[in-house]
Amino acid sequence: MKAKKIITGIALVGAIAFTATGCAGGGGSAGGGGDGVITVGFAQTGSESGWRSANTESMKEAFSEANGFNLIFNAADNKPEAQIAAVRSFINQGVDAIVLAPIVTDGWDDVLKEAKDANIPVILEDRTVSASEDLYASWIGLDFEKEGETAGKWVADNFGSTPTNMVVLEGTTGSSAATDRATGFDSAIKGTDITVLDSQTGNFTRADGKTVMEGFLQKYGSQINLLFAHNDDMGLGALEAIKAAGMKPGTDIKIVTIDAVKDGMTALSNGEFNYIVECNPLLGEKTAEVVKKVVAGESVDKSYIVEDQAFDQEQAKKVLDSRPY
Repeated sequence: MKAKKIITGIALVGAIAFTATGCAGGGGSAGGGGDGVITVGFAQTGSESGWRSANTESMKEAFSEANGFNLIFNAADNKPEAQIAAVRSFINQGVDAIVLAPIVTDGWDDVLKEAKDANIPVILEDRTVSASEDLYASWIGLDFEKEGETAGKWVADNFGSTPTNMVVLEGTTGSSAATDRATGFDSAIKGTDITVLDSQTGNFTRADGKTVMEGFLQKYGSQINLLFAHNDDMGLGALEAIKAAGMKPGTDIKIVTIDAVKDGMTALSNGEFNYIVECNPLLGEKTAEVVKKVVAGESVDKSYIVEDQAFDQEQAKKVLDSRPY
């Protein structure tokens, strides 16, 4: 999928807990933090998965004081309204730039316009928004649709010619990751003998993945041959439910997931998962590079796509010990 398609095609506020590596200073221009330091507000989705934790650590490391940054970090606990409030707080503090990993695609037009009016550039990280492209400077992330397509192609190649019943654990409803992965996967299995028995959101969390899978097992039992989970954590939760139901994950029910975090790769190496498509969470270094250029007034591309890999059991065994996340 072309990068432009990713960007263009995805055409209560309570107390917010802030963890700051320093105090914000200045306002809307390079050096706002003093002594050439760039003050950046980072609005993260939350801490819903192993992938998200690795992504947060990558960002914190890249936006460190040693690298010339003053980072104000907020994780919105997957509440879109809290994340919008965090971005408004960054604007009010007069940060030099805002990095946003949007929980959902829609609803960003107003606050992004406020940032633009305040002359504070916004850089999207990981997920995308449906707002006009002129409201943000750049996006750094993964090709979610291609990830779904890669997973779907493996499923089609291995099960597409045999009647196969599948259930799906979707990511957070309204997120670009969930929407695009579903689109890519569905296109890859079109015309096969695979039947989707059910598809529900597990909100990218292990706990919800387990709960939803328990419901699938109660409803369909041994009819289920295959599970596609939009991320490893939901797949790992489902794995627990499958074991509790007296079935063998990876054998009685084949499991395909996306992310390739350590726990997921361990399950794949052990034969409890069958295939994983990587979603590289280490986006911090590239994002920091783009932020520095934008704040300095240099031109940047509208999108940067980080390449992913894919693994079967044998491939996972070879790289498991060397994985940084």
